[in-house]
Amino acid sequence: MNEQGEKNLDAYRSFLILSEVAGDEPLSQREISRRLGIAVGLVNSYLKNLVAKGFVRIRAFPKNRYSYLLTPQGIAEKSRLAYEHLSYFTNLYTVARQDYLELFRSLESSGVGEVVFCGVDEVAEIAYLSLSETGLKLSEILDSSCVGGDFFGHRIAPISAAVGDSGLPIVITSLKRSRSLKEELLGQGISPGRIHGVSR
Repeated sequence: MNEQGEKNLDAYRSFLILSEVAGDEPLSQREISRRLGIAVGLVNSYLKNLVAKGFVRIRAFPKNRYSYLLTPQGIAEKSRLAYEHLSYFTNLYTVARQDYLELFRSLESSGVGEVVFCGVDEVAEIAYLSLSETGLKLSEILDSSCVGGDFFGHRIAPISAAVGDSGLPIVITSLKRSRSLKEELLGQGISPGRIHGVSR
């Protein structure tokens, strides 16, 4: 990822964390990590930075528990980031839509008829729109964090369901969790050659 991409990702994560902290429910670092699919250590690093800048303050509870609250400056920063990244998210949609379309057309031209998605978030929906422009079909969708949910009429299955199936290509359909999803697939013994994704 280039320097601008790193800056965009950094600002995006800050925005996500500020948005979580802005809710009424007191959240721990572990809970924020689980909700956003970001490592606890990374959440800790971002929160320290946001506290240092005066955007977030720490609230202590008994038994060494902590939660985080948005300051007035934090509310203003969250609004600024949302406005600033509106164009970024529009660009992300355009780029992701094109990248997935190119990937699906490449798979189709190599004789593939069906694919499996891995990862459910807004990017998965973009990928599904791209898939609909090809002759490929979605066989299954995997995401251990939301098993049993519905994705365009497909029941979401755990990642372990990919083991021992038909050997269809697995397309990672989350950009923010692409690395962890790939590691989980590899940990299940899935061949690296079956795993596909987009780089941006």
